[in-house]
Amino acid sequence: MKKFFMFLAVAGLLTFTASIVSAQEASAPADEQEEVVDLFAGSGEEVPLHQALKTKFIEGGAGFMSLIIICLIIGMALAIERILYLAFSKTNTTKLLEDVEAALAKGGIEEAKKVCRETRGPVASIFYQGLLRADQGVDVVEKTIVSYGGVQMSLMENGLSWIGLFISIAPSLGFLGTVIGMIQAFDAIQAAGDISPNVVAGGMKVALITTVGGLIVAMILQIFYNYIIAKIDSLSIDMEDSSIRFVDAMVKYNKK
Repeated sequence: MKKFFMFLAVAGLLTFTASIVSAQEASAPADEQEEVVDLFAGSGEEVPLHQALKTKFIEGGAGFMSLIIICLIIGMALAIERILYLAFSKTNTTKLLEDVEAALAKGGIEEAKKVCRETRGPVASIFYQGLLRADQGVDVVEKTIVSYGGVQMSLMENGLSWIGLFISIAPSLGFLGTVIGMIQAFDAIQAAGDISPNVVAGGMKVALITTVGGLIVAMILQIFYNYIIAKIDSLSIDMEDSSIRFVDAMVKYNKK
């Protein structure tokens, strides 16, 4: 439930930002935007980045560009939610193992369970599941740790398939816009009976802008996707190393 509300908060923030930008675009007429661009071009000044992006968004067509922006917003919301989840999953495993070993020596299994319950993160959850079956032998504890480790890996990778989906959809929408732009260009040629650059420029511009937009969104999401994968790999290595040391601690405890 906490992850769900976290995702809603991030998605709401991104949607609110996008709605502000869309409202600014809607409030300014198209001819006024063209005048602003021409004004900057004639004065030799650089066009502000947000103004240039809004202009290209309108020129690319509201339909396909809106779909591409939606892919970016939802994909970024999922990526940020994963990053926050993994950040909260990070645990000082060395200190946790020391605390568990001290608790085993001091108060036994129940004291070690208390330490794990009060510690956040997948490593503490794995240790707790192992401690629940401590009375069944070290072999059962080890099998439990391996099984529950797979569960924690699945939880950390939750949502990655959706991010990968938006990485694939964004450029596909861009290419679809490219095809439609080319169709518009050929329709314009057929209607005008001429193949001059002015006739095909509009359709070609739509084709190129939608392609660029889709590729940019895919590249942004791909960077976040790879970062999340790297964080999961780091946490998984930490989990495996900690699990081995935990089993060793349980073996020492059983020998006493």
